[in-house]
Amino acid sequence: MKTIALGIIGFFIMVSCQQKPTQSNTQTNAKNYPVQKMVASDVDLHTVFPTVLKGEIDIEIKPRIDGFIEAVYVDEGSIVKKGQVLFEINSPVSEQNLETAEANYNTARLDVERMRPLAEKGIISDVLLESYENSFSSAKAAYESAKASLSWTKVKSPVDGIVGTLPYRLGTLVNSSSVLTTVANTQHVVAYFSMNEKELLEYMRSWEGNTQAEKIQNMPSVKLMLADGTEYEHAGRIETISGVVDVNTGSVNFRAVFDNPNGILRSGTSGQVIIPKTIKDVFLIPQKATFSQQDKVLVYKYDNNKVNQKVISVKSTPDGQYYAVLSGLESGDQIVTDGVSTLKNGMEIQIQ
Repeated sequence: MKTIALGIIGFFIMVSCQQKPTQSNTQTNAKNYPVQKMVASDVDLHTVFPTVLKGEIDIEIKPRIDGFIEAVYVDEGSIVKKGQVLFEINSPVSEQNLETAEANYNTARLDVERMRPLAEKGIISDVLLESYENSFSSAKAAYESAKASLSWTKVKSPVDGIVGTLPYRLGTLVNSSSVLTTVANTQHVVAYFSMNEKELLEYMRSWEGNTQAEKIQNMPSVKLMLADGTEYEHAGRIETISGVVDVNTGSVNFRAVFDNPNGILRSGTSGQVIIPKTIKDVFLIPQKATFSQQDKVLVYKYDNNKVNQKVISVKSTPDGQYYAVLSGLESGDQIVTDGVSTLKNGMEIQIQ
């Protein structure tokens, strides 16, 4: 009996020794992963739209008569005042037209002076005199028009602004369709951009007000990202939203205005308009906690020592480091925040 008892005790000791390493191995194989518990908060996001800047007043300067450029009084980038002479046009045709108009005017005037006494004496009819007087009026109008057109040889700036490029030089033949330059008033700069219908609906719902005019009034200030990646120092404001959706692109046009007291912004340059938006009661998670499958964003949700894939809807934060989770997770849920590439659906893990 003593021998049997010792044998049974030895058997249980051996089984116990075999089981302990197995339990230890199970615990070792389950890796540790950091997790994050979902807690709702308000997140500041923004959307970026490419834009082309224009001067608030951006006018093409064209001659009103045909002729040769005789003088150029400005250079590219010059600051000019309203009424300042920019170019002078030598227009032989206009000079000839003036001479012809003046001759016709003088002839018609002499005809009236000669015929009026005859009409008074009844030698000619009043109807004939009236015909001469009408011819005189027409000749006078043509003469005044010819004089005015000759004054157009001096091409003046219609506004205060900055001169653009000068494609034509001295001696070039130009006409009324030739754009001699542009003058842009850039004290205020206009940024034109567009957004699609979905984005428009999202913003219109988030902005306060019952009408579009009220919503525009209550819109937050917008920012401008310059071509070199820096943010422009002055905030802008949205002034108009097009009432028509472009049937070809499905987009709506916006116009934002930025003050430009230092003249940093130039007409024709590019940039990006940034519209801020605050989303309430969402979850903020690191982008490294997610992965993609077939254009869907997923996370690993932790529950009962296992992880399972979960599809979520997200919007990136401005710094590109985090996502605001719009749907797919609930308050209190836990997700793995690092090492997701080593996980599989249904895998057991330990959490830190």
